Amino acid sequence: MTTYTAQDTAQDTGRIRKPAAARAAAAAAGLTPLERTGVVLVTAVVLFCVVTPLLPLYAPYAQDLSRAFVPPLTDAAHPLGTDMLGRDLASRLALGGLVSLGIVLLVVVVNAIIGMVVGLLAGYHGGRLDNVLMGWADVQLAMPVILVLIALSAAVGPSVWLMVITLAATYWVGYARVARGTAMTLRDRDFVLVPRIQGASATWTISRHIAPGVAVQMLILASSDIGAVLLLTSSFDYLGLGVQPPVPSWGLLISEGQKYIRQAPYLSVVPGIAIFLVVIGTNLISQRFTAERDLRPARRRK
Repeated sequence: MTTYTAQDTAQDTGRIRKPAAARAAAAAAGLTPLERTGVVLVTAVVLFCVVTPLLPLYAPYAQDLSRAFVPPLTDAAHPLGTDMLGRDLASRLALGGLVSLGIVLLVVVVNAIIGMVVGLLAGYHGGRLDNVLMGWADVQLAMPVILVLIALSAAVGPSVWLMVITLAATYWVGYARVARGTAMTLRDRDFVLVPRIQGASATWTISRHIAPGVAVQMLILASSDIGAVLLLTSSFDYLGLGVQPPVPSWGLLISEGQKYIRQAPYLSVVPGIAIFLVVIGTNLISQRFTAERDLRPARRRK
């Protein structure tokens, strides 16, 4: 009978974690032109949203009806123009970006945490607990998010926190399934079985030997999910189910500008471009973590 020591367990743990470390090192080694483009696009938008509030002309709520509908690039004080109330569009776009991106990051982080916890418990313990948790996940998957949000908004009134809570309660299923599959793969490995045989608790085993491997998968999934969540939350804001005036968001700016699409189309086009840049940028960056990119050289060799 083979006897495992603490050193052997540590070595086995290092072997399973080494691919994750290797992937992280490879990701930092170099970027393809498309990936560099994605980094530039996202960085440019984030810098605009962060730096603009520091400028002296920043005034997202200041109204001047005599300066309404100033076109972009015609006034140094309003480089992106003004809206129907004479408010500076650049200032409102920056504030709306901070609001929209902040909501997206909050939703993604909360869903990743919920999905990771549910997936770890289901994948590690299996059996009846797995059936209950995954059955719950199937029920959540069958519930259309927008109909749930409309019903709740009609009952208690629309708000940004209602949107965040609704998404946090319904959008974690994808993370849970990935976490469950990874946990089921790792739970039968020697570096997990040995601590269990030696009497280690399930909490200690999961946190020390399974959670690190699952966390890598959660980060990869979250990076590719930012664009989708941004489109979803912007759609809710556009429909009036999320951020409420006078606080701006990109989806709300598009909705407000739609009323003046013939007179001032830039009111909707400019925030739409901002959403497009972030979505396409994050999608290009997320290619770094997909296996498809790594398979292309092999296909060429064949």
